[in-house]
Amino acid sequence: MPGRSKAPTLRLRRFATRLRELREAAGFSPMEVADLTGLDRATLFRIEGAKVRPQARSLRTLLDAYRASDEDRAELTALLKAAAEETWIQTAASLPSQYATYIGFESEAEGVRNYEILAIPGLLQTESYARAMIRGTVPDVSRDEVESRVAARLERQRLLARPTPLKLWAVIDESALLREVGGRQVMHDQMIKLREAAEEPNVTLQVIPRSAGAYPGMHGAFVLLEFPGEGHDVVYMEGSGSDLFLESKEDIARYSMLFEHLRAVAAGPDATRTLLAVAQQNWKEGRHGP
Repeated sequence: MPGRSKAPTLRLRRFATRLRELREAAGFSPMEVADLTGLDRATLFRIEGAKVRPQARSLRTLLDAYRASDEDRAELTALLKAAAEETWIQTAASLPSQYATYIGFESEAEGVRNYEILAIPGLLQTESYARAMIRGTVPDVSRDEVESRVAARLERQRLLARPTPLKLWAVIDESALLREVGGRQVMHDQMIKLREAAEEPNVTLQVIPRSAGAYPGMHGAFVLLEFPGEGHDVVYMEGSGSDLFLESKEDIARYSMLFEHLRAVAAGPDATRTLLAVAQQNWKEGRHGP
């Protein structure tokens, strides 16, 4: 069973990165900082690794040692304060740590670009589809864990309805519309939810039809999380053994370009609505084969 722990939020990771950058700009090694400030070196590594939040007094000591500017002090203090704010996901102890980390990032994102091959994106799943998907793909978890994950998935969807809603651009391979998950009625209801989501102003939905043949991206699904500011976007890929987070500029650029290719291959939003309507009718009538 994967380990559980509170996930570092994006704010804490930004804080840790900025603090490390200030140390490096001051020309200090971690050992030199430990000698200069009396702060335990292991503690400093944990702070810079976004494993722990420093006390306000420790932060002032470090900023004094780095001769940080008033602007840098204000930025780091604000980030530390924001990182201390507990969100719902940090209290969900039953969720695997990597999944909790992803949800924490997602809750702070302003935009999500999601490409899926075999499944409906989690932000657009019905409760019944989510439950059937989790039971089918993670067969070794308990019933309580299944329900915990379903609840988390439904809670995530609230991001699409918050005052400043999350912007979602989802590209889905048509095979996800044809794969029977949970039964015909579940799939029929899922198509209705997709059609409703496609009408929302903050949601763009495209389906790649089977007629597209082979195309870039067929090797695996991914999510590109977009955050305010520059240089903080994250690519997330879920794996059977472990999840992968990519944050380098090169990776972000590569997956951004890949998503552009996927958008070009996919049917446009209007044609996608037609595909969804056909899929809904086919599931209703039992005509969902190839």
